[in-house]
Parts: sequence; structure tokens; C-alpha cells
Amino acid sequence: MPHTPPVSDVDLFADDVVVDPYPTYAALRDLGAAVHVPRNDVYALTHYDTLRAALANWETFSSAAAIGFNSEVNEALTGTSLASDPPAHAQLRATLTANLSPRALRGLKGRIEAKADALVADLVEQSSFDAIDALARAFPLEVVADLIGFTGDARHNMLRWGKAANQVIGPMNQRTVESFPIAGELYAWCSAVTRADLAKDSIGRAIFEAEERGDVPPGSAGPIIHQYLAAGVENTVTALGNIVALFGAHPDQFELVRRDPSLIPAAFNEVLRYWAPIHAWGRRTTRDVEIDGVTVPAGARIAILFGAGNRDPRHYDQPDAFLVERNPVDHLSLGYGVHGCAGQGLARLEAHAIIDALSRRVRRLVVAAETRVPSNVTRSIDRLPVLEVVPA
Repeated sequence: MPHTPPVSDVDLFADDVVVDPYPTYAALRDLGAAVHVPRNDVYALTHYDTLRAALANWETFSSAAAIGFNSEVNEALTGTSLASDPPAHAQLRATLTANLSPRALRGLKGRIEAKADALVADLVEQSSFDAIDALARAFPLEVVADLIGFTGDARHNMLRWGKAANQVIGPMNQRTVESFPIAGELYAWCSAVTRADLAKDSIGRAIFEAEERGDVPPGSAGPIIHQYLAAGVENTVTALGNIVALFGAHPDQFELVRRDPSLIPAAFNEVLRYWAPIHAWGRRTTRDVEIDGVTVPAGARIAILFGAGNRDPRHYDQPDAFLVERNPVDHLSLGYGVHGCAGQGLARLEAHAIIDALSRRVRRLVVAAETRVPSNVTRSIDRLPVLEVVPA
């Protein structure tokens, strides 16, 4: 007979937890696969198999008005593919992903690789720089801005808007409250944007054309563009910063990639597994559900802890080791099922291009300790001094 879930008094969004969540994840995993966390009014899912099953089961673990940890952001995201379930989700996502398919991205591959190579070549010449400002933020900002067709104020505000859009996913703490006005700027811009505001031959214009054809409901173009910006910049910034930090901290693993470029996709998968870019994401149960012998009630708010699953020793050998030859293609950081990351093809293209350029042009990266700033949802590095680049 199912029992009541174990309880933890942790605050999943406390400063020390979001800066380094892995000790907390280990403690929660030891308690059980589903742990009640009253401070955040959530049931946290912690085991790999449980998380993957929940991500696959949208009927029971719904995204509708549920991905955020406060009611205001869930209301604001209503009508987006992020915060909807099939069948509405399928129609909205089809337009979101139409220009991010493997076929569509093949046409961008050469251009993105050339941008990455030029950027890394310039940084090697400088020898010392801050990897976050000079690489992790600069590269996806340029790629996504050109892709969607952002110009003027929108292009200038992309980073701060994207960061705020992720912060407000959290509970109504100080970070969320301070970020809502900035996220509101993005919502307001997306609600008023027109085709004319976006560059010719851009994905942004193509989304408006889809709306005019009736491929998506009227008024959907703005929310879809919002998702491109909110998800396409901040999360990729996080992943690219993690690449440089981990290669700097693990020169033996970087050397393996340098010697064997075929390891580039595997190395990126391991970066995503080892340091999940997203700390927590929400769902809501539509019925009572039994998880590992305990009952989680209908209507419960669920915290999807990607990083906890990615370090679950039940699924990965040596889960706390960074090993580029592991190739964890089944990591959870990009989600799974119908809500798997819509932009993951573009993110991989960008990351692979940066890793390739680094592995060809750099022999060794000498990095200082990274500086992290507490963030509700995205676990990113704020500053990462590269003290020296030893050219290849």
C-alpha cells in the first residue's frame, strides 16, 4: 500500500542551494524518488528513472499553467507551447520548431562555425579575457539575434530580458519580484511586435507568415518569439560558459577532445549532464500518482530537478566525475518527451562549433575560479577569468 512521501525542510531556491545544488540533490535522492518540500510547496522528483518517466507522461504531469513556481508567471505564459499540453501544444510547437529542424539548421551550420572560429581566434590573440562576457554571452547573442531578426532596442535588451524571463519562473522571492518589471518589458514588446519590426528573411518574419496562413491561432506569433528569446539565449549562455570552465578545470578531458574531434558531441553531452543549465522546472499532477511506493496527490506542484537525475548513481557510473568519453546521450538537461527542448538542435550547433574551434586553436586554458550569482532557474556562471590561453 502506498505511503506518504518523505519530507525535507530544504529551500530549493535558497542562495546556497541554487549556487551549488549537488549536495542537496544527493540528500534528497537518499530520502526518496519523490520528496515533499513544504517550504516551496512542491514535491521534488530526484531519481533519474522517475524524472524521465514524469517528463514523458504529460497526461499526469501537466505543463498547463504549471511550469513556473508562482501563479503570476504561469498566467503570463498561458498560450505558449511551454505552458500547454497536447493537442494545443503540438500546433504551437510545430511553428516554433519549423525553422529549427535538422534540415533548416544545415543551412546555418557553415555560418555558425565560421562565427565561432573567428571569435575563438580573436580570443586566442588576446590571451586573457572573461569567458562569459567575451564568449558565452557574445556568441549566442549574435546568433539568435540574427536568426530571429532582432534589431534596435530588442537586440540591445536581449540578455537582460532573457535573464529576467528565467528568473520569474521561480517562487515569489526577491529575485522574482525584482525581475518581473524587466520580464514585463519583454512581454510588452512581444505583444506589440509586428513583422516590420524584424529583419527580412528572418525566422521572426516566418512566424508572422505562419500566423497569417492560419497555421497557429491569431496572436500566437508574439508568444512564440518570446520563447525563442527567453529560452534561446540565457540557457545557451549557461552551457557555453560551462564548457570553458570544465575544460579549464579538467585539462586531461580537454586533451582527449583535442586528440579526437569525434568526441565533440559526447563532450557537450557530458557538459550538459555534469552541470545541468536548468535548476528546476515545474509540472502539476492531474491525478493521484504512485512513485516508488509513495503517493503524490492530484493537483500537487512538482519540481523537476534535472541535475539530481543527471547525477543519480542508480543510472550513471561515477556520476560526480566529468568524463568526455561517457557520451550520456540520455541526460535530462534538455528535457524529454513532447516538451523536450525545441531549440536543442541550434544549441548543439553553437556548442559544437565553439568546442571545435577551441580544440583546434587552443592547447590549454588556464582559468581562475568561476563566480556564480544565485538565480532561481538557470544555474550559470557570472564571471570566468581566462588567465592564459596556450595556443595550439
